[in-house]
Amino acid sequence: MTYPVITVSELNGYIKTMFDSELMMRSIYVAGEISNLSVHARTGHMYFSLKDENASLKAVMFASDASSLGFVPENGMNVTALGRVSVFERDGVYQLYVKHIQPDGAGALAVAFEQLKKKLEREGLFDSSRKSLFPVIRKE
Repeated sequence: MTYPVITVSELNGYIKTMFDSELMMRSIYVAGEISNLSVHARTGHMYFSLKDENASLKAVMFASDASSLGFVPENGMNVTALGRVSVFERDGVYQLYVKHIQPDGAGALAVAFEQLKKKLEREGLFDSSRKSLFPVIRKE
């Protein structure tokens, strides 16, 4: 029996078509811990992995989607990501293309508030030497 010979590009394209045609893979929530987070300096795209105790999944969030986040994702943060699973044909790697991320546990607003508070604290804006008294207003 002879088997057809196809190129790597043809195989990767076929597998991508399989993923893209599967309804469940078009919009899926995946929970995991962020690891290996990097933000591309020029494009602003975020590349990371989502992992649990037994496995990991490559993920990408394009700058256009990342710009609407109300918090800054960090390594070690547990999140639920909404996206689609597809194949990056050039490398033959399947990954999650993330549209939205929500921190697990505390909501996005609470995380954003805590991150802002830490940033302002690092800048010294909560230092008591920077505080001033309100002027006394007297009624006449």
